[in-house]
Amino acid sequence: MSVSVDGFIADRDGAFGWGVPSDELFRFHLDQVRGLGSCLLGRKLYETMLVWETDPSLRDNEDTDAFADVWGALPKVVFSRTLDSVQGNARLAAASVAEEAAAALDATDKDVSIGGAGLAAAAIELGLVDELRIFRYPVMVGGGTPFLPPVTEDVPLDLIETRTFGSRVIYERYGRARDESD
Repeated sequence: MSVSVDGFIADRDGAFGWGVPSDELFRFHLDQVRGLGSCLLGRKLYETMLVWETDPSLRDNEDTDAFADVWGALPKVVFSRTLDSVQGNARLAAASVAEEAAAALDATDKDVSIGGAGLAAAAIELGLVDELRIFRYPVMVGGGTPFLPPVTEDVPLDLIETRTFGSRVIYERYGRARDESD
């Protein structure tokens, strides 16, 4: 997810225009999506990303064509209390977050992404998240939708990877720290 320096994925008005990726970062996102076997999405993120499956005007160069193809082919499970149906290569979740995550993992040998603040918070609370992949934008927005949920106990993490893009966005990849008994 794209996140502001002060920890928000959307600002006080729900906007995230500050999170538009540079060409370099877009290609990095494309490579990451190519490595996924499935994606579990909250309603808002699903609706934001649906344009990649429904709007042909986004296909305006080699990278956007490739992203639309990869995103469209990726199986998606949408968690929503308000939607009756979904479009594209998606289906509405029929089971709990834990059950849908387990089914998605069983169906692929690739990574499964969980996106959307509320859904990710539920997955973190259930201990289902092995990694956090953050794209930290050099902007403070002062409030809005927080990237991470409040937790009731510490969640130790190991920094696995960092990268700074020409746009000054910093990619941070953290893995859940495991103790010797895990």
